[in-house]
Amino acid sequence: MYGNLTLEIKGAIATVTLTRPRARNAMSAALMREMIACAGRLAVRRDVDVVIVRGSGVCFSAGADLKDASRWGNERQSLEERREIALLGYRMARAWEELPQITLAAIEGYAIGGGLALAAALDWRVMAHDAFLSLPEISLGIPLTWGTLPRLVNLVGPARAKRLAILCERVAADNALAMGLVDFLAPSGKTLKVARGIAASVLALPRNSVRMTKESVNAYASIGAHAASHMAHDQVQLAAASPEAKAAREAFALRRAKPRRR
Repeated sequence: MYGNLTLEIKGAIATVTLTRPRARNAMSAALMREMIACAGRLAVRRDVDVVIVRGSGVCFSAGADLKDASRWGNERQSLEERREIALLGYRMARAWEELPQITLAAIEGYAIGGGLALAAALDWRVMAHDAFLSLPEISLGIPLTWGTLPRLVNLVGPARAKRLAILCERVAADNALAMGLVDFLAPSGKTLKVARGIAASVLALPRNSVRMTKESVNAYASIGAHAASHMAHDQVQLAAASPEAKAAREAFALRRAKPRRR
């Protein structure tokens, strides 16, 4: 059914695995469309109460797919097409945020950019002790979008949200836990196991009260979020087409292409 993810349901727990390991589970337009469709499918499942999202291979996700030409100001596309593609990340994150089930991210290796944006849209984040998080968008010449800034402010406060988004720092697991960016730590390779343990705790509770509480918290936390994010897809198209953004992406591609010294 899907080409870029797998969906496994065992009992009341669904596990969604991003399956682009050669691309480090980078968020292509195709993957984001599948994630939106998967969220829609799960939202109507009354037999599923917890959903865990994880990545295959060495990481959760390396973020936006810089090799996906359709996402980066393709002038052969109409403005309508470019806006639809630019909006995919926002639609994906919002679809997952609005799931009625409790949602968890199991983060091994790293969650960068769009990968962290997706994780921030979920209810809780389980992170491996040796993993790291980063939001490099501004260093690539584009603003942080997908509705992520309001979520960051809710998680870590305004000053830390600015620090994460503007300085593009790598955040180690201990620091991420201390600032509230993640909720649980796990030994390397054990995030899925820990997430399943948390899921079991959720399943032991009255499901309707759990869902009502999630809805109330999300309703309060998201007040004003749409106003802050509704034009972000236009901002990213404008910024991505600028000379400074193109130069930043080219420099990033060159750094990745250079062989590492041993």
